[in-house]
Amino acid sequence: RSEVRVTAKFPMRKIAPISGKATQSIYTLIGMAVASQHSVRRVVGVEADGLTACPCAQDMVRSYARQLLQEQEGMDSAAADRILGLIPLATHNQRGRGTLLLGTQREIQAFDLVHIVEHSMSSEIYELLKRSDEFFVVNKAHRNPRFVEDVVREMIRLTLESYPDLGDEDLIVAKQENFESIHRHNAFAEHYGTAGELRAGLNGQHGGYTTLQEWLSNDE
Repeated sequence: RSEVRVTAKFPMRKIAPISGKATQSIYTLIGMAVASQHSVRRVVGVEADGLTACPCAQDMVRSYARQLLQEQEGMDSAAADRILGLIPLATHNQRGRGTLLLGTQREIQAFDLVHIVEHSMSSEIYELLKRSDEFFVVNKAHRNPRFVEDVVREMIRLTLESYPDLGDEDLIVAKQENFESIHRHNAFAEHYGTAGELRAGLNGQHGGYTTLQEWLSNDE
């Protein structure tokens, strides 16, 4: 039985969202393969960075702002909520690193996996940003707050949506680590399972989930 794991850096061309400035971002490509007398199993994946905004702190800011509008400006609750729905509200944010792995024999493009990981966070990030681009990223992130576990759920949902032909025995592993800005520790979440197990979970049928090591060790 042989097992191989490799990682490599690769660039992708990116365009700033408003200014249209072209730049490159560096990502990590991950490859794994296990060969036995009976079968070969392979995994392909990527690591990509993005931005997350905390929903919990934002909700506390919203509650505080609503109280100020009602007490100091005499607004009723409905008017205050209308104003708060228009204004991006402050929260703490952090850079996060997502990892997405797929165990399958079908051909997978690393660029597609990068897009799934980045779109699972509150916003994508860029090496080069003009002022208009910076506003776009910050505004997008604060209108799309997500916990670390939300990012993992979204990665799995988007993967199943993007690859509807994944076999029930194919594997999906999603991980997210947030490099916290107001804590001395990082936040981490992970979920995994075969496509069949994860589809059943999305339909409310929760059961056991196959780990990466279990999947790679299967010699059937």
